[in-house]
Amino acid sequence: MTVVAVLIGLGGVLYDGIGVAWVSFVLAAVGALLAHAGSNVLNDYYDELNGTDSSNTERVFPFTGGSRFIQNGVLTPRQMLLWGALLMFGTMLIGLILLLRGGLPLLWLGLLGLVLAWAYSAPPLALNSRGLGELVVAVGFGLMVPLGVDLVLRQELASLPLFAGASYALLVAGILYLNQFPDLDADRLAGKWHWVVRLGARRSRWVYPVLVLVAYGLLVLGVLAGPLPTWALLVLLPLPVSMAAAVILIRNAETSAALLPAIRLNLSAAMAHGLLIAAGLWIAA
Repeated sequence: MTVVAVLIGLGGVLYDGIGVAWVSFVLAAVGALLAHAGSNVLNDYYDELNGTDSSNTERVFPFTGGSRFIQNGVLTPRQMLLWGALLMFGTMLIGLILLLRGGLPLLWLGLLGLVLAWAYSAPPLALNSRGLGELVVAVGFGLMVPLGVDLVLRQELASLPLFAGASYALLVAGILYLNQFPDLDADRLAGKWHWVVRLGARRSRWVYPVLVLVAYGLLVLGVLAGPLPTWALLVLLPLPVSMAAAVILIRNAETSAALLPAIRLNLSAAMAHGLLIAAGLWIAA
C-alpha cells in the first residue's frame, strides 16, 4: 500500500512536467517503507502489552490479528520494540538526507509522520483505541506519503498530491476498517474502542460501503473540478470489486471466517485504485 502511495506522488510530479531526481525518489520510497514497517512493528509490540493479539481467536490469517511474531516466539517483546525503534531510526536518517531537497516543510511533515506512527497504538494517546485509527491511516499513508514524495521531487508544497491521494486515503482507511471486524471481540476485551467495537458488527457494516462510495466520488469531483486529468477516471474500474467486498461484509459481518473473500477483494480494489490514479497521471503527462 505504501509503494502505491509513493507512485501516486511520482505520478503527480510527472503530470506537472517536473524532472525527477531518481536518487531522491528512491530514498523517499525507502523512507516511506521503513516508516510503515516501523509503525506495524510497534503496533504489534503494544498489542502484546494490551493483550489484544494474545486473546485473538477469530483472526483471519494473514490479514488480521498482527504478525504473531511475539506470540509464536519469533521475537521477544523487547526485541520487537528495539526492531521497531531501529526502523524508525532508519526513517529519520533518510529524512535528514532528504531535508536538503525538501527543506523545512519536509521536516515538519516527517515529524508529524513519526508522531502518528508512534501514537497510533502507543499509550497514552493510543489513537486507534480512541476511534481515530482510520483517520491516522488515511492521513499517514494516503495523503502524507504522496505529499512527501511530491515535496522531495518538486522542492515546494503543492496541492496536486492531496487531490490525487484523497480517494486512495479513504480506501486505505477502509482496509483497516474492514480488517477490524474479525478482531472485534479481542479488541473489545483489550479496550481498543475503535468504531467497529463502538457500533458493533451489525451497525458498523453499513459504514464501509459509504466510505467506498465517498472515496470514488472524491476522485470524480477532483476530475470535474479540474485538478486531476480525465485519465484519472480509470480508477472507477475497481468500483465493482469494492462493492462486492461490501456485499460480503454486509451479509457476513458477524462471521469472521466468511470475511476472507471480502478482505482480499478490498485489498485488491484499493491497490488497483491507487495504481490507476498513478497510471492516469502518467498517461495524461
